[in-house]
Amino acid sequence: MGSDIRAAFFDIDGTLTSFVTHVVPQSAIDALHALQENGVKVFICSGRAPSYMGVVLDTIPVRFDGIVGLNGQYCTTRDGLSYQHPIDQADVEIITSWLEEHTDVIANYAESDYGYFNRTNATLESTWNSLGKTAPKIDICDPLQRIGDHRTFQISPYVDEATEAEIAGMCGNVRGVRWHPAFTDLIPADGGKAAGMRVVLDHFGWTKDNAIAFGDGGNDVDMLRYAGIGVAMGNATDEPKSVADYVTDNVDDAGIANALKHFGIL
Repeated sequence: MGSDIRAAFFDIDGTLTSFVTHVVPQSAIDALHALQENGVKVFICSGRAPSYMGVVLDTIPVRFDGIVGLNGQYCTTRDGLSYQHPIDQADVEIITSWLEEHTDVIANYAESDYGYFNRTNATLESTWNSLGKTAPKIDICDPLQRIGDHRTFQISPYVDEATEAEIAGMCGNVRGVRWHPAFTDLIPADGGKAAGMRVVLDHFGWTKDNAIAFGDGGNDVDMLRYAGIGVAMGNATDEPKSVADYVTDNVDDAGIANALKHFGIL
């Protein structure tokens, strides 16, 4: 299948960037350059909002061919594709109302070009500190002052899985995906990374068999299932490993480069 690959999709946290060093290893940078030299387009496929990507992408000497952001809800390419799929406004209002009633719960709101928290606490600061140099700036804002005038693509409350299911169950078109145990990303139920990948592949006239995808977290599961080749990092959690076509080495041990060589893409 290696000769059929035209597009490579990469998660950021725990896939491109290390949770240990908080940087993209040189092996991954070299692999990205080699892919592009071989005619394979490279794409970011992350749960991060575009406004939260710069702190990582600005440190990588690679010009990506496009971005699948916000867990598939915001897709752009260098040649002009612009796709946006926000959460239904009624569901945004339901989630916000729930958060207004539960004043102990913090949540991140992601717009196309801005992200903010409804409040802060020690849990948030601890989680953000764990991201090291890849942690974006924390802005605090009242959602009630923004949701009426700005489209919301993702809301990420710091809740357990049972509460996640409770919130999603109150909405008409919402599901949760996780890449960190402390919080969930609430997105449209008909969205997700695979849906965003499909938009990009359709744009170029390719199929899922022309794609390889790399991920490490729960929000990468549908992406790894969808791609012609789905690769879980060695440091991935159990769920993405269970659905991947191949489990490679850790991000710090040249996992990306080794998988590309394994499949004969490099």
